[in-house]
Amino acid sequence: MPKSVKKAYTSPSASPAGAVNYSAPDLTRHPPRSPRTRLGGFVHLPRLIDKARAVVAGTNGDFHYDCPMDQRFWTFTGIKPGPFMKQVKAGKADGELLAYVMANLKPQRTPSEIKAWSAWYEQQTPDNPDGRAFFNDVHRKNAAHRKDIETWFDWLELDDYVTYGGRP
Repeated sequence: MPKSVKKAYTSPSASPAGAVNYSAPDLTRHPPRSPRTRLGGFVHLPRLIDKARAVVAGTNGDFHYDCPMDQRFWTFTGIKPGPFMKQVKAGKADGELLAYVMANLKPQRTPSEIKAWSAWYEQQTPDNPDGRAFFNDVHRKNAAHRKDIETWFDWLELDDYVTYGGRP
């Protein structure tokens, strides 16, 4: 581009056509990626990255970094949320963040272990009375008629959809 041509400023959160900019997601305008979306075989990692980037940008809205869902990822990988956030603040792309995860796994995990953990995590349901009550309350509020909402991932996807204007 010639030096005399200045590029017009556009919002970092979305293109004019409404496409999501995952390098600086605005979670006040759209949800993070689905917890089912995988990166390097890990479920939830892209969602965790979106939330971390939104925290850095100050656009996380009601989403929390290092929530109980994130903590299950930290437990499996042995990675700490603070050092991971440092990588996010450095502006690393998804592939670079995955490389950080793979280099810092404690213990090291095989692709089959990651796949098995992701399959297990995708099927998790509330495992205590308080979690079940919370799950049921939000499910009832969002779409009581939906009988297919069984797992936390189902619940998150439904809540994201309804929160951002979808009709159940």
